Amino acid sequence: MNEREVQFEDSSSLQPLPVGVGPRVVLRAEGLTKVYPAVAGAVQGEVELFRGLDLVVCAGEMVAIVGESGAGKSTLLHLLAALDKPTAGEVFCGESRLSRFTSKQASEFRNRDVGYVWQFHYLLPEFTALENVAMPLLARGMGRSAALRKAAYWLGEVGLAARGQHRSGELSGGEQQRVSLARALVAEPKILLADEPTGDLDSKTGEAVFELVQGLHRAHGLTSVIVTHNLDFAGRCDRVLRLKNGRLEGLKRAE
Repeated sequence: MNEREVQFEDSSSLQPLPVGVGPRVVLRAEGLTKVYPAVAGAVQGEVELFRGLDLVVCAGEMVAIVGESGAGKSTLLHLLAALDKPTAGEVFCGESRLSRFTSKQASEFRNRDVGYVWQFHYLLPEFTALENVAMPLLARGMGRSAALRKAAYWLGEVGLAARGQHRSGELSGGEQQRVSLARALVAEPKILLADEPTGDLDSKTGEAVFELVQGLHRAHGLTSVIVTHNLDFAGRCDRVLRLKNGRLEGLKRAE
């Protein structure tokens, strides 16, 4: 399928959904600031990616975040997943304040509540696809047989039921990314975070993977935040936000 270009126009009239009003809020960021201090001897001084950034994601939403390279999109996802801590501000998942997590609590939060898909699959090459998908369950102490049964179900959900015994190097790029998607969802997380999940794929394979993400989002009632450079894919999400000059701006499709 050929990619079709979708144009967006700025919409200053879009307002953030008030916290606690309307649909149930799953994830929210309040006054989020991320500044990297200057490195001794470096030409560039401190780098401020964003300051005072707010974000609300409600149950069942599929939210796309777009923006230029270097705008801070991946860093924002890292903060939402408790992979990093903000300079100021806070991220809440339910009533939990992510910045207060210890390293162990952050790891448990990611294993329990967050499914994360990277641009690169990061599969462990010495293990089969089935074993790779089962890893998050094994890490939380689930028995091997039960973990493999659940992993097999999710491999079926991404269309790879017959490829479970293949190792990473025996899979195509699209298949590897499907395995990483199954791995992200095997623990049935509250939130799916995807950082350029089709960025390493050709257009045809990327289309197939995005359609799969979209289908799983709907079929399983997921709450998803997806970073993408593909405006066509972004335009198929419930909301599109652009990270620009340290702010999230709501976008709407041009008439």
